[in-house]
Amino acid sequence: MLCYSWNVNGIRSVARKDLLPWKVLPRADVICLQETKAQQHMLETSLGEPDGWHSHWHSAQKPGYSSVAIISRDAPDEVMHGIGDDTYDSEGRVIAARFGTLVVISAYFPNSRDGGARLDYKLAFCAQMESYLDHWRKRGFEVILQGDYNIAHNPIDLARPKENQKNAGYLPQERAWLTRFLALGYRDVFREKNPDLPGAYTWWTNWAGARGRNVGWRIDYSCVSPGLYDRVTEIRHCPEIMGSDHCPVAIEVR
Repeated sequence: MLCYSWNVNGIRSVARKDLLPWKVLPRADVICLQETKAQQHMLETSLGEPDGWHSHWHSAQKPGYSSVAIISRDAPDEVMHGIGDDTYDSEGRVIAARFGTLVVISAYFPNSRDGGARLDYKLAFCAQMESYLDHWRKRGFEVILQGDYNIAHNPIDLARPKENQKNAGYLPQERAWLTRFLALGYRDVFREKNPDLPGAYTWWTNWAGARGRNVGWRIDYSCVSPGLYDRVTEIRHCPEIMGSDHCPVAIEVR
């Protein structure tokens, strides 16, 4: 199963560019989307229910904000909209689809914002995510947590770590949580398989030609529960696919 994750920064935006995920992501079985900024009932059918695909959306109450989706070739056995806490579910941040014993999760982690204005909210979301994953694993399922974590973990994960030490996405508390998360046994497969690879970014600011110069951050991940690690056959970034300020990331498991 080949699973992609992509923060599209607006599903209508990529549609206007003729870069719809189900058209440009090769061999995709499951597509996790973040920041779709759309409620399904407000989308035209070709976007909300793409032909030949099964689509499930979890949208923010606020129109044009946040929101996630999972688009899959095969119908999931189970779909869970939200993380089980309206504090976060009202912002449309998590959706999960179960295929047999595998649960694929599309998550859009909060941005801690300038000066850490939403840092407490973000860290509480991270703690809730741990409980949410534990819920699935206690039921006997393996999980892939795909999405925009809005965290660059280590200096290798962003182009200018020294200049960003006090900036959202690279705050010590955020990085400490990701360290804790991985200490629980979850695997950051891309970094484990590419421990010394610099410049492997997934997001670039729109300012000053950052993407062309590859001045970016790695904040999009495909982390897996421990039992899945040996089943991963492919893990990669797709910076050649344009349309958003993020690029897709892909993971394949047998």
